[in-house]
Amino acid sequence: MTRVDFYVGKTTSLQARLLLACKLVEKAHVRKMHTYIHTDAATTSAQLDGLLWTFNELAFIPHALAPCTDDSVKVRIGHNFEPMENCDFLINLSNEVPPFFSRFERLAEILDQEESILLAGRKRYLFYRDRGYNLEYHQLQL
Repeated sequence: MTRVDFYVGKTTSLQARLLLACKLVEKAHVRKMHTYIHTDAATTSAQLDGLLWTFNELAFIPHALAPCTDDSVKVRIGHNFEPMENCDFLINLSNEVPPFFSRFERLAEILDQEESILLAGRKRYLFYRDRGYNLEYHQLQL
């Protein structure tokens, strides 16, 4: 069963949510996990794509926008793509439950203090809880 972690930051900034996603991707990359980052739109995917190249000058995380046919790429970003294989870690930056989330071993839901983000996050929390998923909640100081 998928392990679900909610990470809740103290800001109302999309940039802060994207930076947190980068940090989670970096940890997953060290563990050699296949990671898919699900966003809400092509613009968010593009913004995260650029940020992954620049957020840490000492880290290099090979990644690609989905769909990508290169099997050596372990990190993919997309908003209208459904991964069918290599489902280790899913990072959700959208306000919806990804319909394919249960294929993944782990799911990270990233929230901030913006009202619409929190409200959608609470709905997703209830969705997962009501279906018996193991939930962890992390209140961040950022």
